[in-house]
Amino acid sequence: MKKIGIITRQGKGEAIVILQELIPWLNGHDCEVYVDGDTSRQLGALKAHFRECPIADIPLHVGLIIALGGDGTMLAASRLAAPRGIPLFGINLGGLGFITEVNKSEIYGVIEKVVSGECDIEERIMLDASVIRAGQKAAGFTVLNDIVLNKGALARIFDTEVSIDGRYVTTYKADGLIFATPTGSTAYSLSAGGPILYPAMHCIVLTPICSHTLTNRPIVVPDNSQIEAVVRTGSEDICLTMDGQMGFHLKQDDIIEIKKSAYKTSLVIPHERDYFQILREKLKWGER
Repeated sequence: MKKIGIITRQGKGEAIVILQELIPWLNGHDCEVYVDGDTSRQLGALKAHFRECPIADIPLHVGLIIALGGDGTMLAASRLAAPRGIPLFGINLGGLGFITEVNKSEIYGVIEKVVSGECDIEERIMLDASVIRAGQKAAGFTVLNDIVLNKGALARIFDTEVSIDGRYVTTYKADGLIFATPTGSTAYSLSAGGPILYPAMHCIVLTPICSHTLTNRPIVVPDNSQIEAVVRTGSEDICLTMDGQMGFHLKQDDIIEIKKSAYKTSLVIPHERDYFQILREKLKWGER
């Protein structure tokens, strides 16, 4: 892992301050560093210490990507890194930080272990979503956290017919539906009443959002399930949202096909990491 790409949350000045020390430190440990153009322009005098390339091309040159920001930065980085199997290491500059687990105060102690290969790599499943409209594929996406069908500000409760492996499940009358990976189970799905899934599990959770039928509860299915959701209510204000970062407007009778992706996100995990400690800290378990 001597060739390292760095992806930052744009507009996060704190990340640039950290990089002004981190990049020379990486150079001192025989690491070649790659950054995108926007970050390069903010680093100015450090240009001799790294290589600049388009952000989409960073995975072509490196064996590790460091993401500085919050979970949103990691989600965006995962979509770049996963097709080439590049491991991700997250430094949390945001809020909760379930997948950017290392705080800035721990950076150098942990990164020294990372570049020397002393950390574990944990693989997380991803999901593919395809929108089928009038028999043709209209859009396709790959996500790490979740795929959400939701309504806009003026849309009413809408009907979504769900089948799993070709078998009809039910027609949800709700504000929306969330299809989440175990990694995404602590995101929007948790807020909607879904369960926390251990991140290394191989399953998908379907969580309704404010279902009009109170007995519609979240359901967990194997990750080899083929899920199909059909929008049965006509509205121009129903949207498919991927990882909270990409959107696609849906129409009546659009079919959303959801399945486990062939890609996986590889996360660099410090040996001392304890997932249950993370839950206690992030969710304030045990506090009064």
